[in-house]
Amino acid sequence: MRRAIRVMALTAIGLLLLPYLLTPLYRIGHPVSTLMIWRTLSGAPMSRQWIDFAALPPALPRSVVASEDAKFCSHQGIDWDSLREVLDDAEDGEFKRGGSTITQQVAKNLFLWPGRSMVRKALEFPLAMWIDAVLSKQRILEIYLNIAEWGPGGQFGVEAGSRYAFGRSAASLTAREAALMAAILPNPVRRSARKPGPGVRRLAGTYMARARAAELRGCWSGNRSL
Repeated sequence: MRRAIRVMALTAIGLLLLPYLLTPLYRIGHPVSTLMIWRTLSGAPMSRQWIDFAALPPALPRSVVASEDAKFCSHQGIDWDSLREVLDDAEDGEFKRGGSTITQQVAKNLFLWPGRSMVRKALEFPLAMWIDAVLSKQRILEIYLNIAEWGPGGQFGVEAGSRYAFGRSAASLTAREAALMAAILPNPVRRSARKPGPGVRRLAGTYMARARAAELRGCWSGNRSL
């Protein structure tokens, strides 16, 4: 009995440590998400074509950061100010905003599972800070752009999402199209860049303005930048 408990404990510790050991290896290569793996194993539709960060138009990462994580350039994996606002909203009975950074979403997508769970959040926080410490901001964003779900039929990564929405590579997206892609996150099943409704178009306009403002503020300069 003690031997079985010891084996189970060691196995659990190994599973907890595995993401921390794998993260440095993700400085290169084309990592996949747990959801991509699950869809493949279950026979559900799944498509992903990796696209390097250097091949993307600058408007795309800027729009995504504007939509998903405005403080991406400056935080260390967790946006504590945003998190406090989420907790304050929860205390008031409101659950309108999400507090996850792009780095947290990378941690969840690469190593954890979807859905809301206190256990998952407890695992996600230190892992996001580790990812931020080990990988560059550009690499974190490159991974995110290539593993996020971007279409209603199992399109993962911005390349597959762009081909579904616009019929061509993400490398050729205009600033407006890049903003439309950003506007459908984090729910590309209910939102569409292919046939954007008024809400998506309105969000796209907002993100275009924010992306331009971020560029003018010099958000992308410095060692921690894009």
